[in-house]
Amino acid sequence: MGLWDKIASLGIGEIAKGVGDLALKLRQAITGDLPPEKKAEVEMLLLELEKMESQLISKDKEVQSSVIIAEIKGQSWLQRNWRPLLMAIFGLIIANNYIIAPYIGLFMGSKYSLLLEIPADMWGLLKLGVSGYIVGRSVEMIADGAGVKSVLGKITGGKDD
Repeated sequence: MGLWDKIASLGIGEIAKGVGDLALKLRQAITGDLPPEKKAEVEMLLLELEKMESQLISKDKEVQSSVIIAEIKGQSWLQRNWRPLLMAIFGLIIANNYIIAPYIGLFMGSKYSLLLEIPADMWGLLKLGVSGYIVGRSVEMIADGAGVKSVLGKITGGKDD
């Protein structure tokens, strides 16, 4: 089953249609005076909208995780490793700009040092990649039993407080 088939099977289209119908009713409620029973109905619809929104967000997270799992289980070496490679390239660019190029410029003159431009979007991706790595490692540590309780147990000598 392809990625688009998985997305279609999650029922996102039905949720989006329900959200559209609800938005029309909300527009009517906002632009005109409604009797109290209609206002109560609109409030119920708002609660329903919030529920649909949370369902849509969880479906989105499921799709994102299925893409990452598909990449990890992929047949191609490049498919499995493109994200870590991208982070390594970003690391090399930063090392060049802040460590290597300044030293080359210091000893050989600035015309020999090459500074690579770092776009703002690259910083955003780098922050996301590093935070994802940290969270992933934390989850691995907790799963392996080296979580907070284990570390605190080692600090306190195994005493439970």
